[in-house]
Amino acid sequence: MNQNEQLRTFLLNNAKRLTEEWYDSLDKNNAVGVYASTDSKVIQTLKEQNYEFHLYICNVFIEDEKPFFEEFEVWIHKIAKDNEHTRTPISSIIKEFMRVRKQYCDLIDEFVHTYEGHIESTLINAWEQHIIRIFDITILKFVTAAEETASTQLKAHQEMIHELSSPVITIKKDVALLPLVGDIDTARAKMILESTLHQCADKHIAHLYIDLSGVVMVDTMVAHQIFQLIDTLNLLGIKSTLSGIRPEVAQTAIQLGLSFENIPIKSNLAQALETDINITVK
Repeated sequence: MNQNEQLRTFLLNNAKRLTEEWYDSLDKNNAVGVYASTDSKVIQTLKEQNYEFHLYICNVFIEDEKPFFEEFEVWIHKIAKDNEHTRTPISSIIKEFMRVRKQYCDLIDEFVHTYEGHIESTLINAWEQHIIRIFDITILKFVTAAEETASTQLKAHQEMIHELSSPVITIKKDVALLPLVGDIDTARAKMILESTLHQCADKHIAHLYIDLSGVVMVDTMVAHQIFQLIDTLNLLGIKSTLSGIRPEVAQTAIQLGLSFENIPIKSNLAQALETDINITVK
């Protein structure tokens, strides 16, 4: 067994100890996020994640860097997506990576002292520099993965907010209302188009009232999206009625050459709903 393999075996044999010493040395008074949890299940999971980290890292002394990270990135991405870690400040996680790095440097020193005089100083220095490099790369990869996770979650939250902000409200069996409120940019307009079509199909809507009284201004792309929505609903056999169009919105539509000829328009929602004799407006 060469000295790299001996070091790997030594580190593996001490992996459990590393995990326990790391957790016991956490600054509980100033800890945040996952490190501050008092939930026994969270603590157990955290220790298991730390131990799994050691099982990967030990292999860096016997594997080439590329294949090593191809396997290790599985752990990195798993932690980056872990709910407890996503609620923990990145700075705190980096701090713990650095503390664990110090553990490895200390453990390498311990291994060297066990074989005092039998390991060349150049090899010892190479081990220490290697572990520092691997940790630096790991921290960078983790931060990148965490940013990707945060971006994905933010996008999902925005889509959910947009969907909730443009609900198709059923008035009766096959009649519904789409009240649009606030600023509508191109991204939200596209979301409204897709969401409305899905909701109308799911609810088997035959007539949709689209109220724009809460929309102050639209740009060129948004106006096109609204009219595209009406055209698409028409192709699906769903009638549309517009209400509450503000002068500014109407002016934009006319400047764009958008035609209102085939679209029933009412000045306000109450008037629009009164056209359906089965809908009582108070």
